This record gives sequence, structure tokens and C-alpha cells, in this order.
Amino acid sequence: MRIYADNAATTSLSPTAKAAMMPYFDDIYGNPSSLHTVGQIAKEALTDARRRIAAVLNCAEAEIYFTSGGSEADNQAIVSAARLGERGGKKHIISTAFEHHAVLHTLKELEKEGFDVTYLDVHGDGLITAEQVRETITDETCLVTVMYANNEIGTVQPIAEIGAVCREKGVVFHTDAVQAAGHLYIDVQRENIDMLSLSAHKFHGPKGIGVLYARRGIRLTNLIHGGAQERGKRAGTENIPAIMGMAAALEEAAAHIEENAAKTAALRDRLIAGIGKIPHAALNGDAEHRLPGNVSFCFEGIEGESLLLLLDDKGVCASSGSACTSGSLDPSHVLLAIGRPHEVAHGSLRLTIDHNTTKEEADYIIDAVTDVVASLRAMSPVWRDLRNGKRDYII
Repeated sequence: MRIYADNAATTSLSPTAKAAMMPYFDDIYGNPSSLHTVGQIAKEALTDARRRIAAVLNCAEAEIYFTSGGSEADNQAIVSAARLGERGGKKHIISTAFEHHAVLHTLKELEKEGFDVTYLDVHGDGLITAEQVRETITDETCLVTVMYANNEIGTVQPIAEIGAVCREKGVVFHTDAVQAAGHLYIDVQRENIDMLSLSAHKFHGPKGIGVLYARRGIRLTNLIHGGAQERGKRAGTENIPAIMGMAAALEEAAAHIEENAAKTAALRDRLIAGIGKIPHAALNGDAEHRLPGNVSFCFEGIEGESLLLLLDDKGVCASSGSACTSGSLDPSHVLLAIGRPHEVAHGSLRLTIDHNTTKEEADYIIDAVTDVVASLRAMSPVWRDLRNGKRDYII
């Protein structure tokens, strides 16, 4: 048996997305920048995909820019807002301590240029509040960037409320929606979002393609120079097959978002209840305000890497956090941000399921995690000291 429970890292390509891509490998292979018929047919497809994606997000076609994925979109959004602020004499940015590294590393680079960045503290439940943002905005603030849903612990932030505060204060608001798009209903108009990043491979589209939504009137700063593609803001011939696959995957996800979320959330709660019975295990993040498919736990007395390897032996594909930092030996910055001590943060597990997961698979995962945690603790000197009272339990 092989159970895939790492959908936050990447999802499988849906049959719908694959079928949408195939004609653009063979028959419709033109460059959309070419003036001849073959190129113009490709351009029509590009325009159609842009229109369809805009409809899902409730924005104008001209506000959609195609990128190589979420990281590029995050970088361009943040740098663009920073440059706009800099031209107006504003160099203060607000973010959170548990953003994806595509955001955090970009902000660190801007700090080297003299920008002042405030990283809001995250509460123990993995949430921030709009009031925190309101209290931190100053006359020098040029950007607020807060992720829609956390990629490790799955907590969903009050984006509409934060957006309302930013709109009231006249500050650009960007959200990294890579984990949320296709899984939660997003309306950039209703939620007062000025810029948004998404990546197709998180909702059963192809890898290597994403979107930056930028509200009309926001002047983007180019990261890639060389051509006039994407209205002069992102040079490089557009990847038409991937773009068509992304449009099809996003439309499909949006059409079934309620039923898929309900089914997935029910299995998520089943996993949380079952794994939560393991002694000295703690759910990371709020149980209610979280993505439908995210289950994140810390287990005292074990190491996360051993847990993942033994689960893989049992046929369960999981992770301890972000796939982008899977090679790091350091504890997750997300778990540290919500107050988990280093020794507990090392024993973390992230299970991310989707609507294809079955009840039988969820029950198998519960049994596998329970068995592996017990086996690792039986070999752990740390757990032995905890049991013998030589150390105090933390969770």
C-alpha cells in the first residue's frame, strides 16, 4: 500500500489538466508573440486561460500575470510594492514571523537595502489578527504581506479583515495564497487583496507555472528582462501547455470546492482525533481555522526525520514541514513562531490529504503513526528519561 499524504508539497496532475495540456504539445505549438496564424492561435489560447483564471479570482484579465510559480510571484509582488513605496519615501513593510521562505528571504534582502520590516508575532494557535496589523501600520508603511494559509500548520488567516484595514489605511496588501488557491474560495475584490500569488501544482495542475494577480494601477517591477511578454512585465515565451493545464485545474477545483472541502475536512478531523489520542502529542495550529486537508502534530520524545522514514516504510508519504526546507536540520521556523520549544519542534509531522483520500487510508495512517511513534519512543533515551521523571514533559 502506498498512501500519499504530502499534498502541501505537490499534488498529482489531474486528468482534466493533463487533457487540457496535450493539444499544446502537438497541434497548437506556436509562439503567442508571433504574428502568423499558428502563433495567433496560441495567443488566443493564452488570452482564454487568462480570462478563465481571472473569473475564478474575480478580477480583470489584465490583472493576471503568468510566472514560473509561487516563489517568483511572491518575489515580484514584494519587490514591486517596495519600489513603489521607496519612490514615495516609504520604506516600512509588515509581515509575519511564519511566512514561506519565498517571502521571508525577499524581505531580508530588502532589509539590506534599508527597508524596515516588522514581523508580527504569531499567536500559539497559528493566527494573527487584523488589529495587530492596524496597530503596526505607520505613515511609512508601503506594504503588508500576510500568507492566506500557512504551508506547514495549515492555519487560515483573517485575510478579508486584514485587507479591509490595509485598504482603509491606503497600504498595498499582498497575500501568498499558494496553499489556499483551489482549496478555499478566494475573491480578491471582496477580500480587498491588491496582489496575490498562486502555484498550479498545489491544486492538481502542472509544476513550474503560477500566477501573480496585481490590482490595476500597481506598477510592477520586472524581475526578468528581455522581451515584451506579459505586457512587458515578465520576459520569456509563455509556457502555453502549462498555462492551459493550470487554468483547467483551477476551474475544476473551483467548481467542486465546497464538496471537496467538506469531504477532506471530515477526514482531516478523523485524523486529528485519532492521532490526538497518542500520549504527549499536540496539534499545531487552530483546529477550526485551518485548511481542509492539513494535519500537523508534534510528538514529544522523537525525531521527525526518523518518523518520516519509518512511515515511508509503512507506505505513508508525509513530511515534517515545508518541502522547500526538507534538507535542513534546523527546527521549523513556523513551529518556533507559534511557541514550540526546539526539542518538541524537532518531532513534527505534517500530513496533507485531499479529496482523493479515503476513510480506509485515513485509518491506516492513524494506525501507522501510532505504531511508529511507539516504536521510536521505545528506543529513545529522551523518552525514557521523561517516563522515569528525570525530565519534565513539555506537551
